[in-house]
This record gives sequence, C-alpha cells and structure tokens, in this order.
Amino acid sequence: MPLVDSPFRPAWWLPGPHAQTLWAALARRAPRPPLRWEELELPDGDFLELAHVDRPVPDDAPTALVLHGLAGSVHSPHVAGVIDALSHRGWRTVAFHFRGCGRKPNRSVIGYHSGKTDDPRFVLQTLRERHGGPLALVGFSLGANVTLKLLGEDGADSVVDVAAAVSPPLQLDRCADRMERGLSQFYQRALLRDLGTYVRDKAQAGVDLDPAVLDRIHTFRDFDDLVTAPAHGFVDSADYYARASCRPFLADIAVPTLVIHAHDDPFFTRDVVPGAGEVPENVRFELAPSGGHVGFVEGSVPLRGHYHADQRIPDFLEEALARR
Repeated sequence: MPLVDSPFRPAWWLPGPHAQTLWAALARRAPRPPLRWEELELPDGDFLELAHVDRPVPDDAPTALVLHGLAGSVHSPHVAGVIDALSHRGWRTVAFHFRGCGRKPNRSVIGYHSGKTDDPRFVLQTLRERHGGPLALVGFSLGANVTLKLLGEDGADSVVDVAAAVSPPLQLDRCADRMERGLSQFYQRALLRDLGTYVRDKAQAGVDLDPAVLDRIHTFRDFDDLVTAPAHGFVDSADYYARASCRPFLADIAVPTLVIHAHDDPFFTRDVVPGAGEVPENVRFELAPSGGHVGFVEGSVPLRGHYHADQRIPDFLEEALARR
C-alpha cells in the first residue's frame, strides 16, 4: 500500500519531536563536500544559484537536484548530508537555491514560496539537456512541498524519473495554525528572523521591498499576507495556502516517489496526512510515529546519531531506477 509504516527507528536518547528536530538542525556535524557554484540566468531576467558537488562522475551518471527548506541552503545539515551521500554513490548532485537563498540577493521582488515550481522545473529541464540520463528530484520541508506539487502538476510529462520528499507541509493552512501554538512558536520566531534578514538584504540590494513592513509581522500568516502574497500574485495568505499546498496534487504524481513523514512533526497537525485513497500506487508514503521535522535521527550510542534520510533516499532512488 502507498501509506506504510516507516522503517525509521528513533535514537532512544532523542525522545520526542523537539529533540529530534533540534539535534538534526543544530547539533549535527554535517559533511562539507567540495562545491562548484553556478549562477543560472532565468527566463524573466533574474537568476538563481546552484551548488554542484565537485567530484568526478561518469558521463552517464544519474543526476539529483536537491531543494532546501524555508530560509535554507546547501549548508543546511540535511541538504549537505544527502548531497554528500548521493555523491559518494556516484551521483551527479546539485543543490538548488531558491531565489536569494544562495550567496547574494536576487534581482527582483519575486522570491520563493511553497508552491513556486517554475524555477526548479527550469533547472530540471536545463540539467536534462546538459546531461541526459536518469534525473531525480529531492526536497526537504518547503522544498518537499515544491517537489510534490511540481510532480503532480507535470504528471506523466515530468522530466523527473524518481523523487523523494522529507517532511512536506502538505496543507499550508494547518502548518500556519500549528506554528502559532505551544513550543512550535519557537520555530516560527526563528524562521521569521531569517525571513526578515532575507527581506532586508534584498531591500539593501535595491529590490523594491519596504523592510518597514517587518514591524507588522508576528506570524507566518502575517508574512504571507504582507510579503508572499503581494510579491507573487496571491490575494492573501488564505489564497496562497489553498493554491500552493501539495496535498491536492499527490494523486497526479506519475513517477516513483518516496515521502518520509512523522506523525509528531511539530510543524504540522496529524490531519495533514492524506488518506490511502489520495496517494497513487507509485508514491510510497513512509509514516513514522516519531522523527520530528526533518529530524529522523537514529543510533544507539548517545551523541552519535545516524541520519535516516541519508541512507533511505539513495536506496529508494537507486531501487526505483533499477526497476525502471
């Protein structure tokens, strides 16, 4: 069945969602693979940045494009971990940066959001033209939502051969609700600080954004009403959440896809998990009782964690390609 119990088993010394989430984000010693940076010009005159793992690969090596989460980059521990793991298995591996999330601000008021699929689609098409061969798409958190939405939008016409998504929001309105309650407010405050820096950097670079609006922002809904929606053509945050959430697109995904998700994710409520009838047979939705948000730390030795996604994602991608 598409919805299955996850093989993930949490480290006993990291009980609960917050320990899993915070350890993976703050305490993990992530690998630092050698990188080659590229500024890729976009059709609308803006640009985004790609970080290629700079290791030799065969000409016919499969290619993986990896999407980070909100306010993330190639230096996010989970991104660094999976690109390093894929690279060591012989993959040509590229970390995608949403506009303005690389080494410098982008040129336009347009930035990125949970439903912005046109930029990664353009990069995927570029990589297909450059390299040919199998092509995979991997996303974390916001990038996981973008991954699943893109796959559903493109259906059987997708240039992607296999995919994986870790901790996708699935329903953005429920995510916004959850982040305004309990300890989840800690994550909201931290991410809003990062988003504030993103807006100020763009304004200082000459982009037509007024950083004074940040004084009125206290929640994700505020940010999406005052920044995301007007910059990207949505009526308001409710319109954005309805149109950008990936859950309605799951049924149209046509390529082998792995979803790694935890019931105790502190960014979401449990009811974001789709029913079995919403998930097509080619999507394997692995649901764990615990694991936090992009946590999934395993290991029996205290303070020495292993990271489930670094092993599970390459295994799934390679098994799916072998079946094809």
